[in-house]
Amino acid sequence: MCGIFGLVSARERQDLGAILVEAGQRLAYRGYDSVGCATVNGAGVIDLRKDVGRVAEVSERLRLDQMRGQRGIVQLRWATFGAPSHRNAQPHLDCDGDMVGAHNGNVVNNVQLQDRLVRQGHTLRGTNDGETCVHAVEHHFDRNGGDMVDAIRQAYDDLAGDYALLITHCDENRLYAIKKGSGLVAGLGPDFTCASSDLPSILPLTRTVLRVHDGEILVLSPEGVRIIQVDTGQEVDREPVEITESMESVTKGGYPHFMLKEIHEQPTAAAELLHLLDQSVHVDRFLEILRASEPVFLVGCGTSYHACLLGAYYLNQIAGRLTVPMLPGQFITRAAGSVGARAAAVFVSQSGETKDVLNAVKVARSRACRTLGVLNVIGSTLTHASETYLPLACGYEISVPATKTFMNQALLFLYLAYRLADRDPAALDAVPGLLESTIAVTDAPARRVAETLAAWDELYYLGYGITEPIALEGALKLKEITYTHCEGIFSAEFKHGPLSAVRAGYPVTFFTAPDDVDMMINHVNEVTCREGRAIAVAQDNDVLRSNVQDYLAVPPSDPWVFPLLATIPAQLVSYYASVARGFDPDFPRNLSKTLTVD
Repeated sequence: MCGIFGLVSARERQDLGAILVEAGQRLAYRGYDSVGCATVNGAGVIDLRKDVGRVAEVSERLRLDQMRGQRGIVQLRWATFGAPSHRNAQPHLDCDGDMVGAHNGNVVNNVQLQDRLVRQGHTLRGTNDGETCVHAVEHHFDRNGGDMVDAIRQAYDDLAGDYALLITHCDENRLYAIKKGSGLVAGLGPDFTCASSDLPSILPLTRTVLRVHDGEILVLSPEGVRIIQVDTGQEVDREPVEITESMESVTKGGYPHFMLKEIHEQPTAAAELLHLLDQSVHVDRFLEILRASEPVFLVGCGTSYHACLLGAYYLNQIAGRLTVPMLPGQFITRAAGSVGARAAAVFVSQSGETKDVLNAVKVARSRACRTLGVLNVIGSTLTHASETYLPLACGYEISVPATKTFMNQALLFLYLAYRLADRDPAALDAVPGLLESTIAVTDAPARRVAETLAAWDELYYLGYGITEPIALEGALKLKEITYTHCEGIFSAEFKHGPLSAVRAGYPVTFFTAPDDVDMMINHVNEVTCREGRAIAVAQDNDVLRSNVQDYLAVPPSDPWVFPLLATIPAQLVSYYASVARGFDPDFPRNLSKTLTVD
């Protein structure tokens, strides 16, 4: 997601702009589409400069590194509310231009709050939720006589979602920050303090930091940092800590690779997506088109195609909608000649720039087929080519193998299926916690299974029914980062040819949904009676366990949620097998995160 950094100093700093630019560059790994800096000098004059683009190019164009002042904020924006543009770039000013701030995260009731603020007389310059945060604080500040802490406490209740906010008023040499679900940490120097969404931007300045908890306000002055609880208004006494880890380790959140970090980020990303969908004005429009269309095609490449396969199960079985998953080339060659205005196609792309997908979008539009988008990069080509779209709210994935984007694609389809079937999507609020539990209980067994699989150069992953997409996705992950050939197939098809590969000790992995245990045991025994080694990914089941050699047990859940949980051990096994084979899972050979060629 977005990155923010702010610093307040005891003196006017000629190098403040350079500090802000360097902090921004250290946050650039998080992904962003626009950059902005705001500084405030001793006379209370705010200098705000921002634009779409990379840190270096925007800095050169706007001379960000030459900005001066006592305090300043830099923000790198990853668009979710409002397309990437100058007016939506952060930081933002309030109505009067005497307050400036920026945020990291998603304010999911952004549209509703903006409508309310406009009715209350506020002038908003864009559609970004970071601007909404600043005006929400301004609203209460003007009503309470100018108390920033009290204004932030009241705005905290107005702003729903997960976010962190940095804000300052021109009249006092202080920065204020609030944490509600998104990252925030403070740093203490000899004559300054600072705060950021992430440690890498702080560590070149100081290694003395204060950890911040949700529901806490920071008051940063050159002399130190005060922590105040939102709910009680009471000050918190907390000792700072010294950071000893290397910069590389900190950038990766202490994980050895970005892929493992991003696997562990999936519970948070899932929670943010659910919050966003509950409040998004685009969901109803999306559902309206799906209800009016038949058939519905789900179109994507690679990992996104596997999410489409799972989405087709959800929309067919839960919502009773005729849904056809297809690769873009298949859509063009098999379906486009017969589709028309009654059909709809949901195009799924992490980057929103996948050339194969955009080719299919062009053909669909030429046939008057309704075009919908599911994507992670707001402002991408797919955003503009779709009638309406839904964001994945995953933030940036640095590791080439997709993990949290697949998870949120699949979860989004499950959410849509619930809504189409008039089921309460609040039942899905348990998913983030279940994902977190699954990571905890499957990490060690996945490491052991990975050691077994790492010794083989060709493998099979089998799924039946709703777990077939997970078998395909797990197999793709192994191929991507271990360079082992792994084929994911429908388990009932294994006996129709691939069974010939089984020999003594040959490992075959079975992804088994709770309702399919009896069927899958038949397929397991086709392998074990030929001395193969059966590995199960399933909820705990004594009968299934007695028929296999290795078991990756995921927590009990709703049957529709099970495929999401089963994805976790598949990702972990791929990661650990890649490491065991001596490869870097973040940057597999020959592969790119965004493919813009046919």
